[in-house]
Amino acid sequence: MTVAPHREIRQLLADAAGQLPGVEGRHEAELLLLHVLGRERSWLFAHATDAVEPETEAAFAQLLQRRIQGEPVAYLLGRRGFWTLDLAVSPATLIPRPETERLVELALERLPADRPQQVADLGTGSGAIALALARERPLAQVLATDMSTEALAVAAENARHHELVNVRFRQGSWHAALGQERFDLIATNPPYIAADDPHLAQGDLRFEPATALASGADGLDDIRTIVAGAPAHLLAGGWLLIEHGWDQGPAIRALLELAGFVEVSTAVDLEYRDRVSLGRLQ
Repeated sequence: MTVAPHREIRQLLADAAGQLPGVEGRHEAELLLLHVLGRERSWLFAHATDAVEPETEAAFAQLLQRRIQGEPVAYLLGRRGFWTLDLAVSPATLIPRPETERLVELALERLPADRPQQVADLGTGSGAIALALARERPLAQVLATDMSTEALAVAAENARHHELVNVRFRQGSWHAALGQERFDLIATNPPYIAADDPHLAQGDLRFEPATALASGADGLDDIRTIVAGAPAHLLAGGWLLIEHGWDQGPAIRALLELAGFVEVSTAVDLEYRDRVSLGRLQ
């Protein structure tokens, strides 16, 4: 019986990249294969002509098929980089995205590094925002909240992994999870997509938790709740920062002003789209 020769790594990757859509196909194929091999990307350059063992090829083929069917790479790997952190993610959490780093930047500008601060991250998911702020501001005490106990378990494990001891976790919906506490800054990346938006049935969004994505007919139901309740949980001079969709800035600025916030503004992301609206409580 003739045994089929093992394929080389470079051949396996080339074939896989051709089955994946878009310019990211090659990169995604590399990530999946490295995950199966337990190797770093630099390893590929020295081992491109290595033969692939049958069990490795079989495991890679399973992941590849799941990706072809649309499952996000982050869920297949169980991890996603955000800020300076490598975070565990699961289908119970949103996948952290680079745009949210803009929210972290704006929050850090309003959190002095030389004195303690009380910070809340509402709807923490994987803990991306809370943990980034906790790492950059070690004197701050950060409370991360979420309705999902499964998401909170992922976030807490991420905090343990990065040895961040200035973060605590609490289950609950928006301000209900804050009790009577008040904060110097509240940050949130809430659901902000309209419930009938066709994008919810496309790409990675199909696999992410719907309750963390959509919020009412105009996408603003949860944001209305957050803005209305924030003054009762902010210290005088405290800030509220909200990530949102590219076309929601004017509506959210109006909500902030109606709730009594001053210095209301909207910041753009790297693609010059409205991304974060914020205001200060007098």
